[in-house]
Amino acid sequence: MLDHTLPLLAQGYAWLPDLTRRKGPGPVRTRLMGKPAIALRGPEAVPFFYDENHVRRRAALPEPVLSTLFGKGAVHTLDGEEHRERKAMFVSALKDATAVTALAERVAEEWERAGKEWADRSHVTLFDEVSLLITRAVCAWAGVPLTRHPDAGHPDGEHLHAEHPGDRHDRHPDDEADRTAHDLVAMVDGFATAGPRHWKARRARKRQEERLARLIEDIRSPGHEASDPPSVAEAVAAHREADGRLLDPRTAAVELLNVLRPTVAVTWFTVFGAHALHRHPDLRERLATEGEGYARAFAHEVRRFYPFAPFVAGLAPSDLDWHGERIAEGSMILLDLYGQNHDPGLWEAPYTFDPERFTGREPGRDELVPQGGGDASAGHRCPGEDVTLAVLTTLLPRLARLDYRVPEQDLRIPLHRVPTRPRSGFVITDVRAPALMSPDELPR
Repeated sequence: MLDHTLPLLAQGYAWLPDLTRRKGPGPVRTRLMGKPAIALRGPEAVPFFYDENHVRRRAALPEPVLSTLFGKGAVHTLDGEEHRERKAMFVSALKDATAVTALAERVAEEWERAGKEWADRSHVTLFDEVSLLITRAVCAWAGVPLTRHPDAGHPDGEHLHAEHPGDRHDRHPDDEADRTAHDLVAMVDGFATAGPRHWKARRARKRQEERLARLIEDIRSPGHEASDPPSVAEAVAAHREADGRLLDPRTAAVELLNVLRPTVAVTWFTVFGAHALHRHPDLRERLATEGEGYARAFAHEVRRFYPFAPFVAGLAPSDLDWHGERIAEGSMILLDLYGQNHDPGLWEAPYTFDPERFTGREPGRDELVPQGGGDASAGHRCPGEDVTLAVLTTLLPRLARLDYRVPEQDLRIPLHRVPTRPRSGFVITDVRAPALMSPDELPR
């Protein structure tokens, strides 16, 4: 078989669905990075993929992904008991309902503050502003100060607005919140590409790992005054592996970033929500007024309809059988997330944006898989899905209530770019300060 690494890089999200259509029903065989690969999709394939007897992550993630998106030594690279011990730290922080609500409340506060600022601007690039307000909220919630450490070096001159210049002249260029938002976005934006975006992501990760490693050391110092309850940063600093050892400061920084970075990545879904409202203005009033139930359905449909992760991958630890298909040891196994979320066998009119498909029901665990599938507590599914939904159900109704104009701009979402987003970053003008939402309307 031909190696399809270059077609994947050229086609992005469209590569695997196109290959599936050409090869017909059933698993798709190909080669990636010199390895034989088989792509699976569907609710039945999800538990197979997340069974550690079938798929292993250790050594499966390529170095460029570790040096940008996840970090070396991250929980994503572990298997078995070692993975479960480390994963428990994330589950306790990200699936506690009280903690998730507290984060949503901080996001709401930052949105209200930002909305008032936007009213004084000639234009606002929504992608940049949402990433900034979520960064401020998640850092405050996680116990990560947005002030420069006395040992920190000078910024390297990169700017958050490399692709979509916004109207930020009123902020100090050394503002740590801006710089942190820039870095957290860059880590996501550059993991699946070569060239400038990738090297920008590497520099961002290095900078933030160094900063957070210093924070971990400060928290572990005798003079640190602990929070009550402990912050996420303190919980990571105190975490011990199965052998009783503390994480070294750099690995602890990696895992703290694996809380901050995915939360800021909700920016992508928020801006996709703005795109959906622009394309379907008839949905705005329902989203603004109908409460959490419809907001949650809308959030699920944003996560299903719009592209985020194309697939997840691992390696077969031994010879396997999938419904009569032999999978040789060492083969790469792909779970086709984008394809499953647009599979006409699972979704009626899959390329139509329709929140009604989720009104009055929650999707099955292995049905909707924008952030992977399986069991978040025991497996490799992202434990931050509760956070994602809480942030989206906080922001999307507020976005629907916001009074603004969408000027002429390039709102195309290129499928060859991974991760993708509207080309313009979604610029809005003539913003009027939004009405405040009462505490009763916050997600619970």
